[in-house]
Amino acid sequence: MSVETSAPTVDTAALDVPDHPLPPLPAQWHSLPAALAGVARANWKKLAIVDSLGAKLTYGDTLTRALVLSRVFARKLGREQNVGLFVPPGAAAVVANIAVAMLGKTAVNLNYSASKSVVDSAVKQADIKHIVTTPKLLDKIGYKPEAELIYLEDLKDCVTLYDKIWSLLMAKFAPLSVLAQVRPGFGDQLDTPATIIFTSGSTGDPKGVVLSHRNLLSNVHQIDGAIKLLPDEVVLGILPLFHSFGYLVSIWTVLLLGKRVIYHHSPLDYRIIPDLIEKHQITMIAASPTFMRAYCERSKPGQLKSLVHILLGSERLKPEIGTLITETVGRPPLEGYGTTELSPVVSVNIPEDRRTRDGRMVPGNRLGTTGMPVPGTAIKTTHPETGEDLPRGSEGLIWVKGPQVMQGYLHKPEATSKVLKNGWYCTGDLGYMDPDGFLKITGRLARFAKIGGEMVPLDGVETALQEVGDVCSETVAVTVVPDIKRGERLVVLYTDMGKPVEEVYQRLNSSNIPKLWIPSTKDFVKVEEIPCLSVGKRDLRKLKEIAQEKLGT
Repeated sequence: MSVETSAPTVDTAALDVPDHPLPPLPAQWHSLPAALAGVARANWKKLAIVDSLGAKLTYGDTLTRALVLSRVFARKLGREQNVGLFVPPGAAAVVANIAVAMLGKTAVNLNYSASKSVVDSAVKQADIKHIVTTPKLLDKIGYKPEAELIYLEDLKDCVTLYDKIWSLLMAKFAPLSVLAQVRPGFGDQLDTPATIIFTSGSTGDPKGVVLSHRNLLSNVHQIDGAIKLLPDEVVLGILPLFHSFGYLVSIWTVLLLGKRVIYHHSPLDYRIIPDLIEKHQITMIAASPTFMRAYCERSKPGQLKSLVHILLGSERLKPEIGTLITETVGRPPLEGYGTTELSPVVSVNIPEDRRTRDGRMVPGNRLGTTGMPVPGTAIKTTHPETGEDLPRGSEGLIWVKGPQVMQGYLHKPEATSKVLKNGWYCTGDLGYMDPDGFLKITGRLARFAKIGGEMVPLDGVETALQEVGDVCSETVAVTVVPDIKRGERLVVLYTDMGKPVEEVYQRLNSSNIPKLWIPSTKDFVKVEEIPCLSVGKRDLRKLKEIAQEKLGT
């Protein structure tokens, strides 16, 4: 496996020092399976996994079944390192991911919401020979990836009585040193790849992000240090496992911290999910603001009252959505920030008060920010054009340093070297740290147009359009297309503009926004829907493709 890595360097500058240090990893956390074994043995009969298909697994069941499946996989898989998984969230998908890790192999959860060409590209890049999947999913999406398929439904017939007895004895009694001899995934795997997660491709071609066991274990440890999870926390697992947050939080974070997770195969079932939250008294949900808005709008009074940790990311939280959630649930949402390349969590708001850099206590949830960095995370900003380090509190390009920084992009050393510098990862996002240490995201470098040499923020144009048209964010999107005279020009895609385009244009002209921000009336394009990715955020690449197709550029 070829990645370009950039090991962190020792730097005594103040900007290299995290506001909150990270304690060492627990002694047994040599790998994800090793950490799970310790938790499972301490919570053997505790319910760990429930899914909407009826599965119920205790911690002991989960560890034992993963060992059983690892034996079956060992007979079916070859010597390849990377194993594809093409399965929606659920007990079977989680056990399969754990089994792959036990074998010392690398799990690659593939994006079943993407086109066949995108999936096959990932298969080729990761040199995947086998993909674990289910016929129901393949029937739904209408294609088969280019690899040898292993159907989960067929594996139960491959399990022998000896597999079951061996796995139970190993799960319950074998020392880790013995487990490591028969399953290398239980050994010291900290700096070996645990997963490859392909980026969404919202701003370009998907890249394989290589994350090690150390990356993921560190991020679990960081989350545990940042958020005071409830002793009886119940987490809703609805994000797909090919999404970094879905993979880390709804598999490893939940299980390694001894909590319970309720899985449902799709976040798009807006009416079913409120029922699940009420039925299982779920206390934590991780979703995009768009998804959470839909759950609130389709829920019955009181259905969401059990929620305590409402973690939102993937897109900016609009004030009106925050208000809706607060009124519906009875408590405000907690906005956070992360990227696939950062395992993914960087910062998060929490319900409890927090201590600032200078020792003062402040409310832990500051609306309009993405919270304080999780322990062990350093953040700096640089000038977007010169690359110069900026003073703390200055708005600029956000860089992150910490144990959650990826190993690199799969087989893409040049792409890796562009974003990794001396242990710092360039997020491509713009923002700053406020005086109390809360991270504020102000935009994305890719979400700017350069018109006549001036930088125009697309988010700012969208906000202005929503205000003059009195419409919500789901109905209007702004992208850019090439322009011979001015370099680029703005294009507005909309499903409902609220008012006639000419009136919107006149209102923009009468407002106090810069004239450069105002699109031409010929560049307003009506569409049937605003394209979104499977996790709820907009598909920026698709937006541009539609604009170019409609306008013939």
